[in-house]
Order: sequence, then structure tokens, then C-alpha cells
Amino acid sequence: MPLYLMRHGETAWNVEGRMQGRRDSPLTPRGEAQARALGGILVAHGLSGLPCLASPAGRATRTAALAGLAATVLEDLSEIGMGRWEGRLRSDLTASDGVRWKLDAPGGEGRAFAGRVARLAVALPRPALVVTHGMVLIGLRAALRGQGPEAWDGLDDPQGVVFRADEGGEAVLR
Repeated sequence: MPLYLMRHGETAWNVEGRMQGRRDSPLTPRGEAQARALGGILVAHGLSGLPCLASPAGRATRTAALAGLAATVLEDLSEIGMGRWEGRLRSDLTASDGVRWKLDAPGGEGRAFAGRVARLAVALPRPALVVTHGMVLIGLRAALRGQGPEAWDGLDDPQGVVFRADEGGEAVLR
């Protein structure tokens, strides 16, 4: 049975290039439009009645609400904790391409994050809608494919799409 995975809509800090981690920033008007569009995608595919789980971050719960979903908050869907990098501009950090460098954030969640998303991939009820964050989205998709962090840099984390993901693979719903 699949999971339907969605990233929250665009936030002010996404636009600014700031590391959010466990901090929050509001959805932009574009982010709100993306969230409403997610609701349309779910309706078009007959999925809007499925149970919905969301990160406790305001950007995720607001996305779920704008998509017309009554979400149950699940703490384990929180974004990776990025410690002292939260609120910093990405351009101020000396980081390589890809996303795995986020595991090295000083004072952050670190490598424990990979274990958290691997456990989530097994434990989440199916079928279900999941509204979460970029790193969680990437980690869950890789884990459902049987891949670990070594695959993360090859995955994207777009806003405004729904991933249908399970052990058999994934598809993007638009």
C-alpha cells in the first residue's frame, strides 16, 4: 500500500535561502497557492478522503489545511534539526551540493535523522497522505526504495506535487 508524500508549500525562508530545520516561517502567497493545488491533485486522483499525517511545523499544518485535509500531527515528521545553522543563509555555509551535508550541522540532529526516516518508512500507516519537509520527503522516498543516505543527493524535494511511493517505486501525481 502506498504513501502519498507532499512537501509543504514555499515559505518566506525558502525564498530567502534560509535553513529552516525545526524553526518555522510562514507560507508565501505562492506557497499557499501550491497548498491549494495539492488539494486539487488529491481530489483529481480520488485521494482526499485518506487519513492525513503532518509535521507539527506551522508550514506543514497550514499546507494540509489549505489542501482541505484534516491532519493528525506526528512529531516524527518534523524536519531535520539543523542546530546552529537554523535561520542562517545557505549561501553563508560552506556546503557541498546535494543534501547530505545537512547531517553535519553543528548541534543538529545529525546521523540519527537517517534512522528516524528509515523507521518512519516502515511504521507509517498505509495508505495515508503525509505532509512534511524536504529532507523527510527525500529520506522517506529513499527508504521506501530500500536505499539509505547515499541515495539522497540524487533525489529532489519539489513543492506542489504529490509522490505516490511504496516499496515498488514511485510516481509523481500532478
